[in-house]
Amino acid sequence: MSFPNIPNVTPSIDINREDVINLLLASVAFEELGLAHFINAEAEKIQAVVGTLPENTNVAATNIDDLITINETVNRTLKTALKTQMLLQFKMEDILDADNGNGENGNGTV
Repeated sequence: MSFPNIPNVTPSIDINREDVINLLLASVAFEELGLAHFINAEAEKIQAVVGTLPENTNVAATNIDDLITINETVNRTLKTALKTQMLLQFKMEDILDADNGNGENGNGTV
C-alpha cells in the first residue's frame, strides 16, 4: 500500500483588514442564527409535550414526571446555549476592538 500523492497547494488569499473583520462578524451572526434555531427547537419541544403546538393536538406528557424530565433536558440545553452565547459575545467584542484599532499591541494589529 502506498501513500497518496497530494499536490502542493499554495492558495493566495487577498483580502484586506475590513474584509476580514466583516467576515468575522458574519461568522458570529451565523452562529447566533444557529443558536436561535436551536432555542426555538427547544421551545417547540415543550409545546409538543404540553400539547400547544398548532399542528399537534396530542399531549405527549401523560404525567408530571414526564414534564419534569423534559423541563430538565431543556434546561440543560439552554444552559449550554447560554455558554455559547457568552463566548460569542467575547468574540464579537474582540472583533470590534480590533476594528477600532485597539489590538493587543496597541497599534491596531491583533
